Amino acid sequence: MLEIRDLKKSYDEPSGNRLLVLDIPTLSIAQGEQVVLRGESGGGKTTLLHIISGIVAADSGSIVLDGTELTRFSEAMRDRIRADKMGYVFQTFNLLPAFTALENVRLGMTFARKKVNVDRAKQLMERVGLADRMNYLPSQLSVGQQQRVAVARALANKPRLLLADEPTANVDPANQDKIIELIQDVCRQDSVAILLVTHSDEISKRFERVERLESINRAFSGQVVS
Repeated sequence: MLEIRDLKKSYDEPSGNRLLVLDIPTLSIAQGEQVVLRGESGGGKTTLLHIISGIVAADSGSIVLDGTELTRFSEAMRDRIRADKMGYVFQTFNLLPAFTALENVRLGMTFARKKVNVDRAKQLMERVGLADRMNYLPSQLSVGQQQRVAVARALANKPRLLLADEPTANVDPANQDKIIELIQDVCRQDSVAILLVTHSDEISKRFERVERLESINRAFSGQVVS
């Protein structure tokens, strides 16, 4: 379902050198597979998610999602593909403060080439346990509730792949387990593949497959390239 080959990404340092951040020969995720990605802080985990989602362009390499090669498209087209085929749960939620919880989920649908399905938005709000909070603004919700809205929004367009970047970093331990269980259960029901970044041992234990970025990334030592 997701196939990554010979992926490389580097950045300019203040000294003028190019620092190689990612050099991944291969990474594959099957349809419906749930994978945790772990690694040291600053090691490139978020960068990898951004490249897969099309937010950041790779220097070289191949990313194939559902048979579509993503790296050959323009930024605008990558945005469209992300809206159609991917969901993204950010650490900081990124909810629009002037819109209700339900409106935030519905807005997530407007970026895809699909008709806004109000019934699905409501069903997702129910599935994340917020049937009685649909018309609340983000400021009227707890941190854990805001993250649940973010999960519902990420799943609004029935994505093939859900990317989650430390989705419980800003919630208390009691809500941490609930949010991970929710993500896993909803994705399992809809056969959505998951690539989830976390530093938590407890969260990692909930997943059958755990990848360490140090193991799949040949650039982990921080190579300077010419």
